Amino acid sequence: MYKNIKFLDSLKNLEGKKVLCRFDFNVPTDEHGNITDDVRIRRALPTINYLLQEKAKVIILSHRGRPKGKFVKNLSMDIVVTRLKGYIHLTDHIIFVDDCIGEKVKKAIDEAPNCSIIFLENVRFYPGETQNDHEFAKKLAELGEIYIDDAFGNAHRTHASNVAITEYVENCLAGFLMKDELTYFNRALKDPLRPLVSIVGGAKVSDKLGALDNLLDKVDKMIVGGGMAFTFLRALGHKVGNSLCEEGLIGKALDIMSKANKKDVKFYLPVDCLVAKDIDSKSEIKVVPIQEIPENWIGVDIGPATTTLFSEVIKDARTIVWNGPMGVFEIELFARGTMSMVHSVANTYALTIIGGGDTDVAVHKAGEVDRISYISTGGGAFLHLLEGKELPAIKALENKCNICN
Repeated sequence: MYKNIKFLDSLKNLEGKKVLCRFDFNVPTDEHGNITDDVRIRRALPTINYLLQEKAKVIILSHRGRPKGKFVKNLSMDIVVTRLKGYIHLTDHIIFVDDCIGEKVKKAIDEAPNCSIIFLENVRFYPGETQNDHEFAKKLAELGEIYIDDAFGNAHRTHASNVAITEYVENCLAGFLMKDELTYFNRALKDPLRPLVSIVGGAKVSDKLGALDNLLDKVDKMIVGGGMAFTFLRALGHKVGNSLCEEGLIGKALDIMSKANKKDVKFYLPVDCLVAKDIDSKSEIKVVPIQEIPENWIGVDIGPATTTLFSEVIKDARTIVWNGPMGVFEIELFARGTMSMVHSVANTYALTIIGGGDTDVAVHKAGEVDRISYISTGGGAFLHLLEGKELPAIKALENKCNICN
């Protein structure tokens, strides 16, 4: 997948070069506008520092939120600039420009010294960004001589700053984060050490149908948990109370289980669950076998027997790919199953790859970040890869570098 892409480490002699870098700095913030998780900023540092060491001018393009083509003050990139300054020690020159195209931007870039960062305003303040507009892309392309895409979290989008722009910059490459993402994904699903186990959770089967179907062609074992498990349990004839269940996908759930059987993929569903009267931290709760989910109660987490079962399933795994939590872990009362699975995955000897924002949050919450082999920065992009789909922003980089080693 994605052959003939060049990565940043194949470039040398960048002194004075204007290098356009697309990062995904769409960081979460609290109600006061403070950044609550800056992992996407920190993961961009290897690419930024490499370019600074090479004495390039680093011109940063990124986005925050969905401003729908209009200026929205609380979605400005200025808070990211402030946080980035705390991590960068190779330059005293970090300049923020409150626009991303035009003469003012060009002037700031031209006047900036080598080994500096020119951080531009949110590209989504222009409607042309999400429309993959070529005129907007040309204006972005005029700002630099080399283009680096390191925004894996946005790679499943066909936007001007990551797809159309590659037609107007002669030399386009992928950054170090993009390289890591593709390398680990290929290790997990292209040529994995076996047994290969997938853990798929989250709320809806409809969100993961493509991934489930594609993974069945690759894995040895599949674990399904979270809200989506109740559609499969309903397909097997169990009553699921008021648990999340997509009745219209029961046939699809049966097809998936049938495919698993035909391919001799071991398929695991919960055997018990935590149920609650309401999705509320003060709700009455109890653990029941899946055959005994009470009417009007809601399944909110896997139960202790399921936790034990799933932990045994992954014990001999050599590769584990996990996307989606086991329950409504955002509420502490319903988090035990997901937290237990994080610890179990961390305790294996497998190559472990986590994808999806919620699963990432769960790993951090459980304090097991350092014991997971790789945590992807892309929720939607990671899911697209699990589905076997092409990522348009990465496809756009193929055969796009003429000065690489």
